Amino acid sequence: MTPDQALAAIGVGLDVIASEAERGLDVVCLGEMGIGNTTAASALVAAMTGLPVARVTGRGTGIDDATWQHKVAVIERALALNRPDATDPLDVLAKVGGLEIAGMIGIALAAASRRLAVVVDGFIAAAAAMLAVELCPPVRGYLIAAHRSVEVGHRVVLEALELEPLVALDLRLGEGSGAAVVLPILDAALALLGEMATFAEAGVAGARDAAGVSADDGPPPPPGP
Repeated sequence: MTPDQALAAIGVGLDVIASEAERGLDVVCLGEMGIGNTTAASALVAAMTGLPVARVTGRGTGIDDATWQHKVAVIERALALNRPDATDPLDVLAKVGGLEIAGMIGIALAAASRRLAVVVDGFIAAAAAMLAVELCPPVRGYLIAAHRSVEVGHRVVLEALELEPLVALDLRLGEGSGAAVVLPILDAALALLGEMATFAEAGVAGARDAAGVSADDGPPPPPGP
């Protein structure tokens, strides 16, 4: 991509959120479907972190050893040829990224600007989220890692973003499914935060049972020997 093409693709993501926000959007699940984009995601992560390509490149849809070695070699050649500047996320995106990754960057940026939570699915979505944070660090506060996949690069990105995934289901790519799976967990967390009564509201604060134990004291100690 040229830088202008990368910006235009980011703009598509911005437009999607602008349109959906008018319909009452309250959370965004960041996921994708594609062929070969674990290669682009690995290239992005290697370029941004400076880690060896083999360290951040997984087997995608389940390739064998020879194909994995070829994948690593292709990424190494792409980085050597294009020489992306790790200090310029847009340059990295344009030189070794993909249009769908750029679109997800735009979605993350636009969602954060509207104070919407962004539930990040697998490796490719996480790579997009990492670049969004590099472009605008406050985006980090709106990211929720859905799951930890078996892609080695995904673990690297989660550590770089200091995100702890909600579940670990050994999914490989996810294609948005991992993000959708954790939505009930978010619903439960919001219900606990907004609807669960405190001891005081439930009328048990300070009350003592027959043994003289208050609800405020926590659980009783275990019986002695």
